[in-house]
Amino acid sequence: MTDNFDVEMRLDVKVPMRDGIELSADIYLPKAKGPFPVVLMRTPYSNNMDPVIVKARGLANRGYVCIVQDVRGRWDSAGEYYAFHQEVDDGFDTQEWIGQQDWCDGNIGMAGSSYGGCVQWLSAPLKSKYLKAMVPRVMCTDYYQGLMHPGGAFQLNVMMTWGMRTNGRTGQSIDYHNWTEAFRALPLTDLAGNAGRDLQFWKDWLAHPDDDEYWNEVNTDRRFDEIEVPALIMGGWYDLYANDAFDNFTGLRERGGSETARGSKLIVGPWPHALSTSTKTGDIDFGAESLLDLDGIELRWFDRWLKGIEIGVEEAPIRIFVMGVNRWRDEQEWPLARTDWQSWNLHSDGGANSARGDGRLSLAPVSNDQVDHFTYDPEFPVQTLGGNNCCSPDIVPWGPYDQRPAEARQDVLCYTTDVLTEDMEVTGPIRLKLFASTDGLDTDWTAMLVDVSPTGYAKNLCDGIIRARYRQGFDKAVLLEPGTVYEYEIKVGVTSNVFKKGHRIRLEVSSSNFPRFDRNLNTGGQLYNETEMRVARQTVHHSAEYPSQLILPVIPHG
Repeated sequence: MTDNFDVEMRLDVKVPMRDGIELSADIYLPKAKGPFPVVLMRTPYSNNMDPVIVKARGLANRGYVCIVQDVRGRWDSAGEYYAFHQEVDDGFDTQEWIGQQDWCDGNIGMAGSSYGGCVQWLSAPLKSKYLKAMVPRVMCTDYYQGLMHPGGAFQLNVMMTWGMRTNGRTGQSIDYHNWTEAFRALPLTDLAGNAGRDLQFWKDWLAHPDDDEYWNEVNTDRRFDEIEVPALIMGGWYDLYANDAFDNFTGLRERGGSETARGSKLIVGPWPHALSTSTKTGDIDFGAESLLDLDGIELRWFDRWLKGIEIGVEEAPIRIFVMGVNRWRDEQEWPLARTDWQSWNLHSDGGANSARGDGRLSLAPVSNDQVDHFTYDPEFPVQTLGGNNCCSPDIVPWGPYDQRPAEARQDVLCYTTDVLTEDMEVTGPIRLKLFASTDGLDTDWTAMLVDVSPTGYAKNLCDGIIRARYRQGFDKAVLLEPGTVYEYEIKVGVTSNVFKKGHRIRLEVSSSNFPRFDRNLNTGGQLYNETEMRVARQTVHHSAEYPSQLILPVIPHG
């Protein structure tokens, strides 16, 4: 039987950092003789919000000290706020301070989502002897590819809306901007200022379009061998960090700095960034079984690693929700060992433009040398319709939506399979090998995987982008030779979906997904200081010489 302790609150306790700055922490303690294990949550969103307080008190009820700390420069904490970089040392210093308090038994776990997950990943490689476990939800460890510049493009919607909300000591309202105009403002370096904000970190994000030392300072993906504690990672198929959840899991399982770190686990559901808060994401209701008690699962994780309470049955390392059939399934590795990697060839008679065109996806080899053309005008980009977005669904929706409005455009190439004669499960990372050319020095290529129902409803599953100048790597831009055919690899994303009998699989290819990503202005100039646009004439090749292929991880029946 679990004890249920009364709770003592100690509010606005000052925690000193190595440079003398004091951070504010609210401490919730069980009213009983200690010491106790500690759960630490660090946040830029105020430690005085009701959901945070309820969770902290609940942990204290169950025999944990819970500490909720405002990060540097936010709310009651002193200092200047600067996103991400400050959390490495501040997180470690906070853990060291906690470990020396008489109410701490020497065991600390960390919890939190989004930025509350980043503070866990960033401080873990410093190896505080007191840190014993983490539960990072919905967060990347590679801030260049996972957040700011996926595929080399700038993740405009997220960085602008989130950046403006967190610019200042307290929460900032962004409800009165005209976002249609704000997203389109040029140059991007002046965008925040045009909206009345002075964001130093915004300027720095754009000043580092290459994956350079600035990003390496906060890249935990390259430091998994320095993490010695296990992580229970939580993510969603429609979260902007869906790819990163699996990258973090496999990184720790393969390169973790201890046996316990290599015992990390992963849960991924049919959720957006908010995770298990509603059965409905976007247009789709995934059913009551799609919801999990994530706080309860988290508590059992802490009971195991901070209190030594064994759960009795060893659980599988991965638990995923398979969409289409809408059920949970346990797995042992990622990608799944039984995957049948299938290369689906792009076909057409030269008219794949729009869903009404003649673009086809087939396992059959390409028998001719047709190409598809379209015009990409950055003045009229393809609009984002749901997907892996964050964090303002009232501004840019997240989750699955009908893609037919985008598929009606001539600048969206659609390649579609025949009607499936039996169910087909696709679970794993999706890649597109694309052979393409443009008439300029730079452009973008986008890809989206879509499940088309018998009614024509086109449900987006995942999507990706590659900025052409970064086709050889993200550390250095290399411009194009106009008219030259290049091979691009687009990470389309991750998913687990059963395409039901009677459905069709569709691949969309275009050059914009706005405002999820910024627009490539096609000039080959300095990306974020430009105001001039040029129209790009795009060609997608599919032939024996240029075999453009969608690589699908198909899971055999049974």
